[in-house]
Amino acid sequence: MKEDYFDIIIIGAGPIGIACALECEKRKWHYSVIEKGALTNSLFNYPKNMTFFSTSEKLEINDIPFISNNPKPNRDEALEYYRRVTTSNALNISLFETVESIIKSAEKFTIKTDKTIYHSKKVIVCTGFYDIPKLLKIPGEDLNKVTHYYKEAHNYALQNVVVVGASNSAVDAALEIWRKGGYVTMVIRGKEIGDRVKYWVRPDIINRIEEGSIKVHFNAEITEIKKNEVMIKKENENLTISNDFVIALTGYLPNFDLLKNSGVMLSSDGKNIPQYNPKTMESNVSGLYLAGVVCGGKETHKWFIENSRIHAKLIAEHLDNLQF
Repeated sequence: MKEDYFDIIIIGAGPIGIACALECEKRKWHYSVIEKGALTNSLFNYPKNMTFFSTSEKLEINDIPFISNNPKPNRDEALEYYRRVTTSNALNISLFETVESIIKSAEKFTIKTDKTIYHSKKVIVCTGFYDIPKLLKIPGEDLNKVTHYYKEAHNYALQNVVVVGASNSAVDAALEIWRKGGYVTMVIRGKEIGDRVKYWVRPDIINRIEEGSIKVHFNAEITEIKKNEVMIKKENENLTISNDFVIALTGYLPNFDLLKNSGVMLSSDGKNIPQYNPKTMESNVSGLYLAGVVCGGKETHKWFIENSRIHAKLIAEHLDNLQF
């Protein structure tokens, strides 16, 4: 198997991984970015009509202007922006290559992927959180009619669709499917729509629920999924409703196994927040840095592009101080 040697290996080619690569380019460090999917894989898998909460300037990296048609850019505009940043700067990125392990010995790291083995002095993990869905862990979740990702509404026209969750993604899916002629029922554990739902969308979903266009069961959860039905427990009541598709948008998790197997310590309070120095982003493993959403553990709502793009500069400045 071929082996390659680098100053820095960056794992993850999302916006924060790209930002880290740009910092390496500035300093002429020998680096490579490894990404298991497409460039900005999480953004690529977002719903086609998704609009960001942040304005375009808050999504910019390395002071490269992000021009969008509206103040809040959509998915396609973001894909175009980060792709152009990558190609115009000729960043060294290997796509569709999965990291299997990160092992430190002496003063170097060995990174094994499904294609090759890399050696590096430092590692930056920017793996995000979008690839591992939080499962319902109920009978029938493995049926083909169930998905934990939503792309577009056309497939659900004239179908009985259950949307699980009350977050932005669940609300967007429910509204789009209803507007394309789907018969939508939302199943929500809490007593109301999530408090972090985009402010311009919240009134829309509330009005659709109040007028009866979109049905909702609050304080409820699915207990079983069958071929043509869904079983719901609502407080002390058990319900059965007709169903063709279930879209369970209950959130996602970082790859904790990769972190733990690399020696990164996670908090024991149930939040699984990795240990790192917020001034340098270095983890408890010397030379292994964390950047982006992965820093939040299970609290994936705390870090996003807007407030974690600074991580790349913090890491680079720390390495500068070490005269790396």
